[in-house]
Amino acid sequence: MANPFVIIVGGGPSGILLALLLGKQGIPVQLLEAAEKFDDRPRATHYGPAAVQELQRAGLFEDMKARGGFFPSGVTWRKLHGEALATIPGPTGEEKHPLICLPLNKLHQVLEGHLKNHPNIEVLFNHRVMGVDQDDSASWVVAETPEGKKTFNAQYIVGCDGANSIIRRALFTDSGFKGFTWKEQIVATNVYYPFEKHGVDIDSSFIIHPEHWHMIARITNDGLWRVTYGEVPGLTFEQLKERQPMKFKAMLPGHPDAEDYELVNFSPYKVHQRIANKMRVGRVLLAADAAHLCNPFGGLGLTGGLVDVGGLYDCLFGVFSGQADESILTLYDEVRRKKYDKIINPISSENIRRLFDQDPDTAMHKDEFLQFVKRAETDSEAMEKLNQGAFSIQYDFTQHYHSAKPDCV
Repeated sequence: MANPFVIIVGGGPSGILLALLLGKQGIPVQLLEAAEKFDDRPRATHYGPAAVQELQRAGLFEDMKARGGFFPSGVTWRKLHGEALATIPGPTGEEKHPLICLPLNKLHQVLEGHLKNHPNIEVLFNHRVMGVDQDDSASWVVAETPEGKKTFNAQYIVGCDGANSIIRRALFTDSGFKGFTWKEQIVATNVYYPFEKHGVDIDSSFIIHPEHWHMIARITNDGLWRVTYGEVPGLTFEQLKERQPMKFKAMLPGHPDAEDYELVNFSPYKVHQRIANKMRVGRVLLAADAAHLCNPFGGLGLTGGLVDVGGLYDCLFGVFSGQADESILTLYDEVRRKKYDKIINPISSENIRRLFDQDPDTAMHKDEFLQFVKRAETDSEAMEKLNQGAFSIQYDFTQHYHSAKPDCV
């Protein structure tokens, strides 16, 4: 493809979603992915209502349900041995944009299927971008390809290349990613275990405890659950793996031994709260994990990234169609960083601290959020406020178009 309008670096869910949204409008797009195929690890699983709205705009939602996507029955905060403190009920499926659960590898299958419907989207695997540059009229990346180094040109470059973004580092170096890394060690596991037989009557639970804090969530219809828990900092992978049976026996209902469950995945990792200095530098833009990171408790990382993409699509489409000038891209930068600073960062930080930084026996007396959730169980106005809060990270950039909002947006 000669000189597409946009080059997207990174074939994760955010990069592919942006390609599809642009491609549906006939906009020529190149998607450069360093790996030989799209990532097939389960990883993230829950898509909040604001993300669902973007997935629906791309025409993906029904196929997600067909691939096994389901509406979780709710989320509850509990003490270690099961006592429920407060619960938010899950969607019925009748909502306009219901929260849905589907492992990321299944979403990638849906995304990949839709890419084939758009000949104006070119996907290039084994293309590892090494740098980015620009002038007043164009931008370009240099990539290692199976045929050697090549230069790819476009009007705009979008970095959707994840937490270790080459595009972000080319713009700012590591000093341009302000924030911090949590000292808490996180371990994510996928496990087959009959939680329902041990009194777990809701699909997602956050367990408050100073040592054994964790989250459990059903992630498939065949009984696979995600268990993500906090561990002692500073241990090696081998030490963490050795401690896993002890942690499960102490944490999980029924206190299982290793032969009582099937451990499918075991992934220790560190979590971060960081944001790039800018999400626009001239003709180069950042979105999703390339632009900002937060811990996964509450799902604001994946959802926030997909909402970035929806907003950036509106801005790029506005420029392409002549309904907006390039200043809308500066507005994208300002708005999305403000949404991170004012909403995503503080709420996600509260979500993780809530699990380990308070006494579970006094949490309901001191935690105003849990008190509000408890009130919402019987107060419809409070519940509506909770539901509307899920859309607070959105912003309608089409209100800044020169002309009326087109039907296709």
